[in-house]
Amino acid sequence: MTSPLTGPRLPAKSGVAKQLVVFLHGYGADGKDLIDIGKQWQKLLPDTAFVSPNAPERCAGAPMGRQWFPLTMRDPGERWKGATAARPVIDEFLDAELQAAGLDDSKLALVGFSQGTMMALHVGLRRKRAPAAIIGYSGVLVGPEHLSEATARTPKGETPPILLVHGSADEVIPVEALFGSSQELAEASIPVQWHLSPGVGHGIDGGGLVHGGMFLAQSFGIRMPTR
Repeated sequence: MTSPLTGPRLPAKSGVAKQLVVFLHGYGADGKDLIDIGKQWQKLLPDTAFVSPNAPERCAGAPMGRQWFPLTMRDPGERWKGATAARPVIDEFLDAELQAAGLDDSKLALVGFSQGTMMALHVGLRRKRAPAAIIGYSGVLVGPEHLSEATARTPKGETPPILLVHGSADEVIPVEALFGSSQELAEASIPVQWHLSPGVGHGIDGGGLVHGGMFLAQSFGIRMPTR
């Protein structure tokens, strides 16, 4: 099985991948934008491979970048339409990566930023089997009215663990998106953890990275290193 998506990779530090983290970048960026986060998480996740695929479409708003779907802000339903259209190519990529690594969804985590968070939530909540974790930085839940479709469950019948991280000074996707998305998921019986980064704009600070790395380690069942 192969996928049309490509992007930078970071192999497991230990040499043997027992988990896989897939980064989904934001609008107008590409896979290089997030892959270095994996280097910061390797101490906590030495057996984890990281991959950051480039979105399939060139971005009209940033010709050197990529997009998972267009954002024109003219159509109120474009996020839902775009996420739905982009989902199959991401699912295909995830299936191919897991097969190549000899892993299943219980060893998979999706980490998105901005538009990538929209896709991480949209795809991760609709997999045939729940991933080990979903982390969304500076994003928003798309189509909360469609959460009846969010049927991904673990073998124990649980929803995937979710962490949402947002800057309090985000000028692109206001911080209210964090609280609104968390509430909408909770109302659909999908528990969420969240972290607020004080004074941070549309980006990821050190505190957000630490929380993300620890959340992944916990979700993968990895014992935290002791000092």
